[in-house]
Formats: sequence, C-alpha cells, structure tokens
Amino acid sequence: MPQSQTLSGGFADPARQSAHAFRSVMEAMARPGSLHDITGAEPPASLSVATGAVLLTLCDTDTPVHLAGDADCATVRDWIAFHTGAPFCGPADCMFALGTWQALAPLSAFPTGTAQYPDRSATMIVEVPQLSASGATLTGPGIKDNASLSLPETRAFRDNHALFPLGLDFIFTSGSRLAALPRSTEVR
Repeated sequence: MPQSQTLSGGFADPARQSAHAFRSVMEAMARPGSLHDITGAEPPASLSVATGAVLLTLCDTDTPVHLAGDADCATVRDWIAFHTGAPFCGPADCMFALGTWQALAPLSAFPTGTAQYPDRSATMIVEVPQLSASGATLTGPGIKDNASLSLPETRAFRDNHALFPLGLDFIFTSGSRLAALPRSTEVR
C-alpha cells in the first residue's frame, strides 16, 4: 500500500467525528437490531466505511485486534496501525475481531470473559453484504417488544446468549450502516 493511502482515510475532524461515531455504536448496542448510519472514515477498499469508523472510534494501543480472512492483509494492517496504534494478535487474545462471518469461524476461538470478569470478552466486527431490519427476531434489554435483523444465522447467537453474562458482542457493518447484537439479546 502506498504510504499516502496508509496515512489517509482517518477522520478529518477527529473530535467531532469520533464522538458521532461513538454515539452511533453505543446507540446500536443499547437498541439491538436498530440500524445506524456511520460515516467519516475512508478505510482501504477491502473494508466498509462503517467498519473503518468503528475501528477509528473503538481501537487504540490498548485494544488488541484480530484480523480474519481477507481483512488480514498488509493494507488493512498498515491502515489500522497508523490510525489507531492497535496491536494485532490471535483470536484467543483479542478485544476486537474483524472479518466476514465465515472468516471469523469458529466463534469458540474467541474470549467470552470469565465469571469474575465477564467484560473481558471479544467484540466481533462482522462485515456483511447487507443489513436490514428483517430476518431473525430479537428480544431483550433495549428492545420494546421485538426487533428484526438480517443475521448470517441464528443458532450461533442463541448459543452465545446461553452463555450470558459471558459471551461475545457483535457489531455488524455494511457500507455506511451498522447494527449491534450484544450477548444479552435473545435471538429467535
């Protein structure tokens, strides 16, 4: 990757854009299944705008990142390293994991927290071809009656919810949209 591409693509107005992006991510986590637009990042072509904004907002030198599948390439590594300083690691040691649903399998490779520290689990940033408010039915905290979200499957999320308060949290990205599925959400 040419150095100019590595150095570009971050937030033009970091304070304002990271605050807006952080709010979008927190709103998505607080209201599982809701869709949110998120912009401001111009990551390498292999990543969506939403994924770039999530990485710029949540990752730093203290948040180890695991890259899976096509996301694990020099272009993405250089961009993340320059803009966030996040270290790269294997699945068992990550705080964030990035890839497609297939590339992130098996989910059992990622930390789900411990009884003493359930927060020491991984957040999965899953690049999906599309996001829509249809498909699987979601219930739980932050959802008035129920919500719907296009998920890559349902069984893995039911199994993940059964681990609560342990488990993985998920952020789904597609284009400039994101949605979240915390471990507390029940999927049918």
